[in-house]
Amino acid sequence: MRLIFLLIINLKFLILTQSKRTKARSISGCAEGPYRSVDHFDSLAREDIPGKDTLDKLFDHAVQRFGDSDCLGTRNVLSEENEIQPSGKVFKKLILGEYKWLSYNELDTVVRHFGNGLAALGQQPKSTIAIFCETRAEWMITAQACFRRNFPLVTFYATLGEDAIAYGLNETGVTHLITSAELLETKLKNVLQHIPKLKHVIYADQKKVNTDAYPARLSIQSMEAVINKGKLPENVEIPIVKPKPSDLAVVMYTSGSTGRPKGVMIVHSNLIAGMTGQCERIPGLGPCDTYIAYLPLAHVLEMTAEISCVTYGCRIGYSSPQTLSDQSTKIKKGSKGDSTVLQPTLMAAVPEIMDRINKNVMSKVQEMSFIQKTLFTLGYKYKLEQIKKGYDAPLCNALLFRKVKKLLGGRVRMMLSGGAPLSSATQRFMNVCFCCPVGQGYGLTETCGAGTITEVADISTGRVGAPLICCEIRLRDWSEGGYTSKDEPNPRGEVLIGGPNVTMGYYRHESNDQDFFIDEKGQRWFCTGDVGEVFPDGCLQIVDRKKDLVKLQAGEYVSLGKVESVLKNSSLIDNICAYANSEQNYVISFVVPNQKRLMELAKQRGIPGTWEEICTHDEMEREVLKEIKEVAVKIKLQRFEIPVKVHLSPEPWTPETGLVTDAFKLKRKELKNHYLHHIERMYGRK
Repeated sequence: MRLIFLLIINLKFLILTQSKRTKARSISGCAEGPYRSVDHFDSLAREDIPGKDTLDKLFDHAVQRFGDSDCLGTRNVLSEENEIQPSGKVFKKLILGEYKWLSYNELDTVVRHFGNGLAALGQQPKSTIAIFCETRAEWMITAQACFRRNFPLVTFYATLGEDAIAYGLNETGVTHLITSAELLETKLKNVLQHIPKLKHVIYADQKKVNTDAYPARLSIQSMEAVINKGKLPENVEIPIVKPKPSDLAVVMYTSGSTGRPKGVMIVHSNLIAGMTGQCERIPGLGPCDTYIAYLPLAHVLEMTAEISCVTYGCRIGYSSPQTLSDQSTKIKKGSKGDSTVLQPTLMAAVPEIMDRINKNVMSKVQEMSFIQKTLFTLGYKYKLEQIKKGYDAPLCNALLFRKVKKLLGGRVRMMLSGGAPLSSATQRFMNVCFCCPVGQGYGLTETCGAGTITEVADISTGRVGAPLICCEIRLRDWSEGGYTSKDEPNPRGEVLIGGPNVTMGYYRHESNDQDFFIDEKGQRWFCTGDVGEVFPDGCLQIVDRKKDLVKLQAGEYVSLGKVESVLKNSSLIDNICAYANSEQNYVISFVVPNQKRLMELAKQRGIPGTWEEICTHDEMEREVLKEIKEVAVKIKLQRFEIPVKVHLSPEPWTPETGLVTDAFKLKRKELKNHYLHHIERMYGRK
């Protein structure tokens, strides 16, 4: 018994020691940095596997090591039916089968044949080729075929608007495009006539597409047909031109949150360096892991995560936000979502999805009996205290959180959040209820998604971790916003990221020193526009964003992003956009309310009506404003930061509506235009 007690004490001591250790320090000794990981302090890491300095070499290495092991998995649709909702809306519901897998060897064969087929269709090495497709196995097959034959891959989000797609395809001058049958028919049909250089469109589906409605100059065929073309003896012999580390691998078009999307130019060595840094923070990554892929592959976080998984022998099971869990919108009641079937061990998520999971679980808790709710609350509080001390609570895990954990399959050992700041409350909720560490990462398309990731042993919240071993971080004073390296208790400033993972700039756009620059040592740096604070242990916290700062009429500066992240803690709010005009002296807001909570509140107040009528009712606006003020005061927002007026939106903001990006970041310009009438109303002009 004494031995067990001593082991527990020693384990706690080790966890706390690891959590509190110095993780990065300034190589100059100055408060502004640069800060570099203590684990690779002498020089920045450029590749993890010696000699594997291009993406095709990584894939070939993985095939040799994991040949017959499962690699990419997809579920077949067994049946689908339309379900009419009480509101009259029709939802498509699916029943899906088990996962069917391609082994590494089978994937290698498909990749080889598809690459041959593309070459037979005239695709040339170092000439760009585009993919505009949902996250699915065919996306990764296309990417690996292009990396192998040195075809730079141009990527677009599947939710981009028609104008943005046409702009990107014309800017890069692609002649070949890979898409899906659905996107071809719904988004590309009206665009293709405006892309004169495009010759071949390849769709990644089995079904037959009617080509009559498309320009006659276009060759439109299935991916299967191109693969079969690549099997022909004359096409097998087409020479492969291997890429060099300095060759362009990807032109990744951003989601356009601040206007027209820009293509970020990423070379092979950039991605190798970035993934080396990311993988070092995921302990034990290997063949025992299963990764669930549902985020957009056109996002750098998802693309690098999947390429890393393939490199280390993990299985990747494909999913979507609409089929992720048993409760997802496209899963027929009583049938299984992807997480239940796949039982992943690794998962990436954006804060918006974690916030949604949090609110859904807590909503279920409110429906429990008094005794069940009390037990859950007591267990939650107890485990939360244990986690803060570096302990776990195995009994609570077994009795209280086992069912919650099964919402994501029951085997998740690590989650990684990226794309936007994750609130401390949501991070702790995921720690407690899903019984796994939640790492927070920070990076941008311009840095291959690599910047910082929290260590598994770090039990703090709200921070994004120390610099990865592939890069370093500097702080640049931003006096206008009031952030300098002399700030107390910790230095603050605009975050600059430097290292071999920093990309080569924007496609056909001149980069100035506000975006990229090269220092006196020849190292590339990217200026993020985000404001960070560096703690004594070398970890970074994002505290503001330059573009989100608005100066009010009376001279006060308001950080809209900070206001939104604070107010999202309200159970009444699913999403919020704060807005301020420099000609006014107060902040207003647009809110997507939590439907269940607001309907309950309306019932308590005796207010009848449909969901749309509830959202436009004056008293409901007042109730949400009251909640906003209570949360704001509790978390100590300044008086001038608290929204004075609110508009409630009955429609959620999704990438499909064009009001948020695929990573669920707010598109402020689009939101402003969408709610212009309400802005004028709330500022008293109408």
